[in-house]
Amino acid sequence: MSEQATSTATNDVVLKRLPGPAEFNPKSHSRRRRTIELSLSIGVPVALIILWELASTHEWINPGLYPSPTDLLRRTPELFSSNAGGGMWGDVGKSMYRVAWGYFWGALFGLVLGVWMGMSRLTRAALEPLLAAMYTVPKLALIGVFLLILGFDEKPVIAVIALTVFFFVWIQTMTAVMSVPSGYRDAAVSFGATKWQLFRQVLLPGSLPQIFIGLRVAAGVTVLTVIGVEFVFAPGNQGLGYRINTARQILDPGQMYVAIVIAALLGVLFTWVVRRVGRMLAPWAKEDEG
Repeated sequence: MSEQATSTATNDVVLKRLPGPAEFNPKSHSRRRRTIELSLSIGVPVALIILWELASTHEWINPGLYPSPTDLLRRTPELFSSNAGGGMWGDVGKSMYRVAWGYFWGALFGLVLGVWMGMSRLTRAALEPLLAAMYTVPKLALIGVFLLILGFDEKPVIAVIALTVFFFVWIQTMTAVMSVPSGYRDAAVSFGATKWQLFRQVLLPGSLPQIFIGLRVAAGVTVLTVIGVEFVFAPGNQGLGYRINTARQILDPGQMYVAIVIAALLGVLFTWVVRRVGRMLAPWAKEDEG
């Protein structure tokens, strides 16, 4: 009996995991990982731009329809220095004005209603079917309704943007609040926490990282929406969407691409700002969560 046990113990394979670079030198490993990630985030777009430049310069693609990046760079100062229709600066300013106000009102109402519905089952039962039905309605289709109600100025544009942002923020906020483990809620209630204490000390910290994911997605959607709305209606004939649409109509691809690139950069910048705010307000979240 003892010989069999000894034989079994001898034949067992003992698996050992040796410490890796992350354990031996965590700071160096983290620095190297950030360097690789930064190199990839910069290198991939740069490689695509170089490929675009080569394709346009060597006429692998039609340079009349697809001007090279260097041609676009030469065209950009001209567009910003022009005062016709307010120039590119006027278009950027108008679009950002609409983005800021639309995002503010949409995020505000989305956060308030999302938290309320996440905490209240009765409110959720009363409003969720109606809001789910409204969510499926194309928001650009409502521009005509808002024009009739609010007039032919900035208000209808801001209303459409705010409504679009509202649904993205509302859904994510409500889901985030509902996703806080019930054990946390029960523990707070068992200690006599009030509804305000439950929200401030349990629900808000638990849901904030996920809420900022919704806010970050909504930031990108805001720029997309303002471009689409300005295709349909642009008060004062100003805005990046109006500029893109006009350039398309007059067959000026250079001007169109410059406006598209500027809109993309504004979207990236706006999303980055929301992400940084999320990191400051929810530092306990993982790097890839808000």
